[in-house]
Amino acid sequence: MSLKSGVAAWQAQAIAAARRPMVREGARDAVPMAIGIAAWGLVAGVAMAKSGMGVPLAIFMSLAVYAGSAQIAALPLIAAGAPAWVVWATTLCVSLRFMAFSFHYRPFFAHLPRRQRVALSFLMGDTNFALFMRRFPEPAPGHRHEDYFLGSALVTFAVWQLSIITGIVAGHGIPVSWGLGFAGTMALLALTCTQLNKPLTWVAALVAACAAVAAYALPLKLNIVVAIAAAVAVGVLADRAPALRGKARP
Repeated sequence: MSLKSGVAAWQAQAIAAARRPMVREGARDAVPMAIGIAAWGLVAGVAMAKSGMGVPLAIFMSLAVYAGSAQIAALPLIAAGAPAWVVWATTLCVSLRFMAFSFHYRPFFAHLPRRQRVALSFLMGDTNFALFMRRFPEPAPGHRHEDYFLGSALVTFAVWQLSIITGIVAGHGIPVSWGLGFAGTMALLALTCTQLNKPLTWVAALVAACAAVAAYALPLKLNIVVAIAAAVAVGVLADRAPALRGKARP
């Protein structure tokens, strides 16, 4: 197959996918979140530009990693000359939520081929996870859940990459007075609040906040790692509590 025919086949598949109802619904639901995503992407891009990382490497990192919170967490550590294991441990802890996301997605996507599931996993994000769980609290027979996920995820991915690359390229020309840091923080806070829909999530968030403040004096921003570990510990204990109570009964 020639390159031209391969591109034509891919284009035909993309057009056919865009016409599917659930893909369009997912994309439509993701559009209102674009402003917050764009603000956070600009913040991440400006931070990458001002960290001393070259433009080509920064763009490559954005395309390959696709995890804004992990990038933001890693940048000050890299700039401070932190050991590689600290950078890896921090980004791993920050990204542990994607493992929780995958457990939630499993009932919806378990029937798909492994290659397709791996491809979809790259597009996982906080925004499209919140949208997906709001649309499908439980698997709905007769619905193509992967189409809705794909529609929302592609919009999120496109907006994120456009905004973060804009921030990388124009980072040094964007004045601090624009307040993009505050806008990005508020966008991230809004995304976090969408996940606080159960008492347990509120408890985990409160514990993580207290742990981050208590460990603020740690070097290399390790208080972030402490906060994440505390929140994960709360989740694990809450998950095992029913089983432990059952064993304690005579």
